[in-house]
Amino acid sequence: MEMSGSARSKSTAALEAIDAELKTLKDNARPFARLSPSQRAALVRACIPRVLSVAEAWVRAACEAKGLDFNGPASSEEWLAGPMATVRNLRLLAESLEAIGRTGTPGPDADRFGKTPLGQAVVKVFPNTAVESALYAGFTAEVRFQSGITPEEAQRKQASFYKQRDPAGALSLVLGAGNVASIPPMDALYKMFVDGNVCIVKLNPVNEYLDPFYKDAFEPLIAKGYLRFVMGGADVGAHLIQHPLVDDVHITGSDRTHDLIVWGPPGAERERRIAANDPVLKKPITSELGCVTPVVIVPGPYSDDELGFIAQNVATMVANNASCNCNAGKMIVTSKHWASRDDFLKRVRAALATVAPRKAYYPGAFDRYQHLVGSRESAVRLGEAREGELPWTLVFGLDARDGKEPLFTTEPFCPILSEATLEEHGGPEFLAAATRFCNDTLWGTLSAVVIVHPRTLADAATNTAFEEMLRDLRYGAVGVNQWSAMAYALVVTPWGAHPSSTLANIQGGLGWVHNTFMLEGIEKVVVRGPLTVFPKPPWFVTHRNAHEVARRMVALEAAPSLLKVPGVAIQALKG
Repeated sequence: MEMSGSARSKSTAALEAIDAELKTLKDNARPFARLSPSQRAALVRACIPRVLSVAEAWVRAACEAKGLDFNGPASSEEWLAGPMATVRNLRLLAESLEAIGRTGTPGPDADRFGKTPLGQAVVKVFPNTAVESALYAGFTAEVRFQSGITPEEAQRKQASFYKQRDPAGALSLVLGAGNVASIPPMDALYKMFVDGNVCIVKLNPVNEYLDPFYKDAFEPLIAKGYLRFVMGGADVGAHLIQHPLVDDVHITGSDRTHDLIVWGPPGAERERRIAANDPVLKKPITSELGCVTPVVIVPGPYSDDELGFIAQNVATMVANNASCNCNAGKMIVTSKHWASRDDFLKRVRAALATVAPRKAYYPGAFDRYQHLVGSRESAVRLGEAREGELPWTLVFGLDARDGKEPLFTTEPFCPILSEATLEEHGGPEFLAAATRFCNDTLWGTLSAVVIVHPRTLADAATNTAFEEMLRDLRYGAVGVNQWSAMAYALVVTPWGAHPSSTLANIQGGLGWVHNTFMLEGIEKVVVRGPLTVFPKPPWFVTHRNAHEVARRMVALEAAPSLLKVPGVAIQALKG
């Protein structure tokens, strides 16, 4: 599939200038690595007011690039996934660094480590404060650890960089994503303050317009020679990847780009290299690469109001950011025999129909859309798409047994939502079948969503089967009753693909970012939320006042206070 939009850099730095930047960073790698936690925390905190100072201009630029009304509810997406997430990341990192300076550990308290009902080591990482409990009532998040790790070992493994006596320091390259504004800086913050490396970020040409805001916001780190942002096309990226001063690479993007970097162009030579485990890239690489994200609807006694809320929730997972999210809801999974199936799918269709088609801003969107939808007679298109836009498109009723269905194996990264049906009626049988379908048929290991009614889990056998599902799903983030993107936005939670991915079969990627408690040996994150939420969450695409809520949430994240919660709640009630 060829690109339908331009991914060419509009401003490319000279390679000689980039070499000079790399030398500066490398010279500062060891001094940076040996800063005390309190010195690091001060640098991080110095960035928070600078992010706030550029936040409005940053969001305006993103709205213009994506065809969104800055003064309308849709701009909330850019407030929340841009400045808010970045500010939250900075504040939580500073708090963890300060805690390391005081106690030697970033937290949380030892009593939050334990085991799941099936014996897996786990730690509760959210909520942590009264403000979080008030803002996100009913939401929780836990990190589950890989097999063989005990709760005590999980605590000992934390923040390993800060246990080194005299770290040598290193230089990391971050190949930034082009779709979500907080990804490039937050990837860099992880490499710098969890791994302990200085960092150079090459921006994706799609969002190079953010370069001046990043440089202003992170000036305290740039001025010290610890961080750089550069622009350029594939030639700049290749130069950086292979540069002898660069020690490791992190990429947020597509599996195709990853494999090109690691194994070379498609063909016989790539296949030889994979078979011989002889990658072109000899440096360590971590990655976050996407997913055909399933949304499993467990049959249950849902009321009309509950079905309506869930439909809006699913519509949000699809429509947010023009469906150009690696965690966008892409594949509803239902039972063919669920009595409410037709009603629910009609509600999803109605919810999406209230959202105007979006600008298909991401390169390749039209080509992927044509490849996956083409002339399918079953495809339902919603809304009147203008030039440069694509309609929300529904492809329902796919047979989960069809091993040749491209929608099972290709992440659309465009406004397509599909549905696959299973033969199992419900209960433990449905949960087991849904787990097998998600793990073995759908591409990707990044994120999944499971919607289940609390009364369904009141049955002991079904509840045990549900715990087995959470244990067995091979995804790095699992959202229960809420979008798995919460695992991205909370920031305290690690964000990455399930560790079953390998370099040769990369799926959703390798490694983790965010993770402000600096946990290691992670298997997955499970975020749980209520089946319905009141007031309506500000990330819902059907929230009429989301932009005003989002503005206030940015300020709250910079300096949390219970006194600010009522102001956020009042605006949320207007949605």
